[in-house]
Amino acid sequence: MSEIQQKSADEKFCKDCGAIISSKAEICPKCGVRQTSSFGDIASVAPNGKSKLAAALFAIFLGGLGIHKFYLGQVGWGIVYIIFCWSFIPALVGFIEGILYLVMSDSEFISKYGGT
Repeated sequence: MSEIQQKSADEKFCKDCGAIISSKAEICPKCGVRQTSSFGDIASVAPNGKSKLAAALFAIFLGGLGIHKFYLGQVGWGIVYIIFCWSFIPALVGFIEGILYLVMSDSEFISKYGGT
């Protein structure tokens, strides 16, 4: 008979071989396959607590008011977006920035917006 594997709260199953590994493991020690998070790169969070997904959603839906700029700590740009919101140009730029945030790599997002 095969044993039923029980994992604890700080463990997960390897995506390839099914072995129980640490939940923080990036590579399975048994098979060597790189582990990916269930949310992929979209749900990454910078060290200062800023989420790439939140910034993208703010930019797409509230970009005309510059909410994403305030969220990312760029208050000056946020004020510029509010001043020119009547022209709908900030809404278009915000939508484009939201898409760019979604396709941006984690390391690039952290280097640009992850400062404390």
